[in-house]
Amino acid sequence: MIRKLVPIFILLVAFGLTAGAGEARAWWMWTPGDTVDDVGYKPTQPIPFSHQLHAGKREIPCEYCHSAARRGASAGIPPMNTCMGCHKVVATDKEPIKWLTDKYDKNEPIEWVKVHDLPQFVQFSHKPHVKAGLECQTCHGSVEKMAVLEQVAPLQMGWCIGCHKDKGASIDCITCHY
Repeated sequence: MIRKLVPIFILLVAFGLTAGAGEARAWWMWTPGDTVDDVGYKPTQPIPFSHQLHAGKREIPCEYCHSAARRGASAGIPPMNTCMGCHKVVATDKEPIKWLTDKYDKNEPIEWVKVHDLPQFVQFSHKPHVKAGLECQTCHGSVEKMAVLEQVAPLQMGWCIGCHKDKGASIDCITCHY
């Protein structure tokens, strides 16, 4: 009898330790750094960037900088050429732009901290969502009002399924797990 209970006990202890570590997710489901359910997450970036200024006040469309969104899985971080297209002449006297220009001239990348990060096992693509006409704000919130970009949606499977149901999109497993 005890021999039969040992594997169950070990499993319960392992699960309890995982849950007791302050994480509401099991260790085998996520990789370090995933921020899938971190609503309010807004990491410090290597350089201040205001979506409020660029997407809001200047009304630069999301896809101008994040052009990969309509072509693939990731919306992508804009290449420095995109930034420098304007900042070779705009606000060149400001310290963040001087820093950006120095990086650009040295051909050094900016190491941005990812805000919207999904577990490695999730197969998500921006392309069908953009092609379906979804606004970026549907998942990313009112980015045009954010001086500092932050995560506003939980980005968990249940949240995505709820949206698919609301919009009449497929909830077949193959839709996202291809």
